[in-house]
Amino acid sequence: MSCNYSKLRGKIREHYGTQDKFAKAMGIGRVSLNKRLGGKLDFTLPEIQKASDLLHIPKEEIAAYFFDQNV
Repeated sequence: MSCNYSKLRGKIREHYGTQDKFAKAMGIGRVSLNKRLGGKLDFTLPEIQKASDLLHIPKEEIAAYFFDQNV
């Protein structure tokens, strides 16, 4: 099953404007970020933690951004 990252994409736009700027803040390439958001690669736990910090996502809301399953 793949995850729905639409809520995460919105948070990225809200805080960084573009996925490219967010990828740079994360320390990964734009292509790598796009693969993760497209469900081709999984986010690692350290990436989830860093993204949550950069996007000011509270711990109790992480699942809604990173583990929302497409049905």
